[in-house]
Amino acid sequence: MDILKEDFMQGFIDIATEGYKKGWHERNGGNLSYRIKPEEAERIKGCFSYDRPFQEIGRAVPNIGGEYFLVTGSGKYFRNIEKNPSENLAVIEIDEAGEKYRVVWGLSKGGRPTSELPTHLMNHSVKKELTQGRHRIIYHSHPANIIALTFVLPLEDAAFSREIWEMITECPIVFPEGIGVVPWMVPGGCEIAEVTAKLMEKYNVVLWAHHGIFCSEEDFDSAFGLIETVEKAAEILVKVLSMSDGKRQTITAQDIRNVAVAYYVKINEDLLK
Repeated sequence: MDILKEDFMQGFIDIATEGYKKGWHERNGGNLSYRIKPEEAERIKGCFSYDRPFQEIGRAVPNIGGEYFLVTGSGKYFRNIEKNPSENLAVIEIDEAGEKYRVVWGLSKGGRPTSELPTHLMNHSVKKELTQGRHRIIYHSHPANIIALTFVLPLEDAAFSREIWEMITECPIVFPEGIGVVPWMVPGGCEIAEVTAKLMEKYNVVLWAHHGIFCSEEDFDSAFGLIETVEKAAEILVKVLSMSDGKRQTITAQDIRNVAVAYYVKINEDLLK
């Protein structure tokens, strides 16, 4: 039995490595979590140790009680995950009430799970319910262009969604629900976790102003592709804004509606008004 050979572990390591190569994870920036499937947890339980104490999450998440998560460590660098996953990652167990967690594998040289653990677990809780369990990935990264736009665009869901949708035709297809925006808040606590989880009820992408981006998806490829699409659109918008005082032409609201019809997705009409 080797937990490092599990497909979910390899997928986790791959997205972390590729995100670092993209420049989305300077120093110890960003974090990632995966809600482990029951059959996967059963296969690897022989690797677990239950001697570490339970810690308070800070908010109750009862619908994920008893589940296991693979998460990045606080203060750990994404660039080191591929080289030494057991030092930089952790598998945590949530108690049955959904109020506490404990590390059962990983962080072999000490430490604790990501400081954004409350946000991750609250987002997982919301998405498990809304997607009937399909979503298992919460990914937080620091792509430069989308962060830059938080200094010049209104910090409003509609403003960001519309501008990003207009940059690449595939954007309304990839995230037809749009983008949620959290004004600047101190990261790492339960307050920002609650605000983010509320937005996750409507969106799969939530932007933290002047900080980074969170996304929720079913699998690693979809999560990485979602952030990659948003960031590429943001890069195009940054270039457009730097080249002129305004757009001469763009993808209109009706164009976006037409794309949604053609690709059988339900566009968020509230963001097109």
